[in-house]
Amino acid sequence: MGSMDLPTLNRAGDRPAARWWTKVPPAAGSAVMATGIVSVGLNLVGRETSSQVLLALAAAGWLLLALAFALTLLRDRDRWAANAATPPALTAVAATAVVGTRFSLAGWQSTAAVLLAIAAAAWPPLLISVLRHWKHHLPGVAFLVCVATEGLAVLAGTLALAGSGDWLAPAALAAFALGLVLYVAALLRFDVRQVLTGAGDQWISAGALAICALAGSKLTAWPEWTGAGHTVLRDATLVLLTLDLAGYLVLLAAEIRRPRLRYNIRRWATVFPLGMSAVATLSTGSAAHLPWLNGLGHPLLWIAAGAWLITALALVRDLARARRTAPSGGA
Repeated sequence: MGSMDLPTLNRAGDRPAARWWTKVPPAAGSAVMATGIVSVGLNLVGRETSSQVLLALAAAGWLLLALAFALTLLRDRDRWAANAATPPALTAVAATAVVGTRFSLAGWQSTAAVLLAIAAAAWPPLLISVLRHWKHHLPGVAFLVCVATEGLAVLAGTLALAGSGDWLAPAALAAFALGLVLYVAALLRFDVRQVLTGAGDQWISAGALAICALAGSKLTAWPEWTGAGHTVLRDATLVLLTLDLAGYLVLLAAEIRRPRLRYNIRRWATVFPLGMSAVATLSTGSAAHLPWLNGLGHPLLWIAAGAWLITALALVRDLARARRTAPSGGA
């Protein structure tokens, strides 16, 4: 058998399959984010079995991505540094926060607290790296600087409400405020033409507002903040939710006008905002004592769940097609 039949070995002597982690793109974290937030939504409406199935998938996906992240950091620093300079790297923080939030809702407060610590430790270096390499006319992934920061606020606020520490509420408020500043910064760099031409991540422009509203709803529900402070938080949350839903309608109209039906990994960045908009609507309705928002949140959640299922099936088909067309490594 000729040498051309043998699989190429890397410098460590591994077969290509042993370096699977090099093929995991930073944007893969958006699939975990999408799965986790739909699981949160299903939990809020009492669909516990479906929610737990998605939680298991999200947790498995998170573990896989965490392993890929660690292996890249340990074995290929140049690749890690290059990935860390791009906004999709921040999906690692956001995905950790979303999965942690779902664990907190399930009563696993210690696990959620560990995930908050991991997300908080990863957030500063990744955020700084991304901001150092920011440019103008960016796609929707630019808003991940806001999403990752607000993810910390959501998880900290959820843990505070679960009784895991009063100090978490002020920390959540600080992350909430910083996330709003980062949203404005991202908006100034966003290429608005992406609304019509984006491959899926343009939806993060609305999803970032949704996670801001969700963080605001957690802060609004904090019982120790009353009076004018509570009113400001409640009103700010309602404004953010309104802006999110307006953006949702604009992006939906753009999709109808110019359909983009081919599967792309960035389509998970469409599912996440759909799910986040539903969860933010349900959570705000509860925190602000507006039952009609709960009525709106239910259909939004089923839209997000349907989008998740379609995207998951498209992913499975794409992986199967890639497996069929991949050249076989000789033995």
